Amino acid sequence: MDSDDESLLEALLAGEHRALARVISKIENRAPGYRDLVSELYAHTGDADVIGITGSPGAGKSTLVDKLAEEYRDRGETVGIIAIDPSSPFTGGAVLGDRIRMASTVGDMDVFVRSMSARGTLGGLSTATADAVKAMDAFGKDKIIIETVGAGQNEIDIVRTADTVAVLVPPGSGDDIQTLKAGILEIADVFVVNKADRDGADRTVQELREMVHLGEESGPGGGGHHGVGAMGGGGDDWGATDDGDDEDESWTPPIVETVATKGTGVERFIDELANHRTYLVDSGTRAEKVRQRYAEEIRTLLREDVHSLLETELADSGGVDELAEAVRQGETDPYSIASDVLAPVEACVEHLETGVEHLETGVDGSSVE
Repeated sequence: MDSDDESLLEALLAGEHRALARVISKIENRAPGYRDLVSELYAHTGDADVIGITGSPGAGKSTLVDKLAEEYRDRGETVGIIAIDPSSPFTGGAVLGDRIRMASTVGDMDVFVRSMSARGTLGGLSTATADAVKAMDAFGKDKIIIETVGAGQNEIDIVRTADTVAVLVPPGSGDDIQTLKAGILEIADVFVVNKADRDGADRTVQELREMVHLGEESGPGGGGHHGVGAMGGGGDDWGATDDGDDEDESWTPPIVETVATKGTGVERFIDELANHRTYLVDSGTRAEKVRQRYAEEIRTLLREDVHSLLETELADSGGVDELAEAVRQGETDPYSIASDVLAPVEACVEHLETGVEHLETGVDGSSVE
C-alpha cells in the first residue's frame, strides 16, 4: 500500500469523515490500490450492527431509515447509511439521491449517508457494498443501515451483508404478499407494516402472521436464513422465541406497525432489532452468519479474478467477436473454445497444487510440520 493510501487509512481510523468518503469512493470506483486498503480494514471491523432495510417501492423505506437514524442518535449512537439506488444507464451511478428523503439528520456529522449504485447486480447490491460496510465499521459507526432498491428473490443478497434484515410491507398489499412471500419469508428477520394508519393495515398484519405460521409448519428447514420455527405465541408476545427446552430454538420474525412520517412505532422497531441482535449472539448464529459472509466474499473475489483472467485469455485468442465468427463459420464450437481458453488456467492450478504438495511433504518426502 502506497504512502497516500496509508495516510488515508490513518485518517479514516482517526475518525475523519472526509477520509471515509474518499475511501468509499475508491472502493466503489475500484481504483488502483483499493484491495490493499480494504485488506487493512478487516483488522478494525466486527463491532458495528449491520441492518438491512428492504421492501417494495413506495413502502416508505427512506423515511423510516431517516427516523431510525434520528432515534439512534437520540440514544447516543453513531450511524452510517448506505442507500442502494438503481443504476443510471448512462453513468452507472446512483440516480435517486436518497439524501433528499433523509432530512431529519442533515448537518449531523455522526450520521453519514452514502448513495451507491446497484450497478446492475442481480441482488440489488453491488460488490462494493460489503467493502463500504467495512469502511464504516472500521471508522467506528455503531449502526450501519443498508437501504436497498426493492424486495423479493432479487434481494436475497442483502442477507449476505446484513446481520438483521427488516422487510417493509405497505398496507393493502394483498396479492403482492402472496407473490413475494417466498422471497420475503426467507430474508425477513423483522416485518414492518409501515403507513399503518392507512386502510388495510390490519389485514396486511394478519396476512403476514398467516404467512409466518405457514413457514413454521414447513419445519426448521423451511424458515429461510433465520430458521423460522418455535413460535412464542401471539398478541403482545408476537415474535418472541420459545423459552422451552427445544434444542432447535429459532427466531420468529416479529411484525411491527409504524408510521414513519410521524415516528410512530420506531422505538419498538429498534427494540425488535436489538432483540434479534441478542438472539444472534446468544444462539451462536451470528458467528455462523459471519463465516458464511466471508465464504461468499471469497467466492465473489475468486469469480471476479477468474473472470478477469479469462477476459485476458480471450483477448490473447483474438477476442470474443473473432471467436464467435469462427463458430458461425463452422470452424469450431463454443465448448472447444472454452476448453482451449481454460487450458492455461487449469495448468496454472495444477502447477500450484504440485508446489503445495512439495511444501507439505518436504524435499526428502518426509512430512513437514
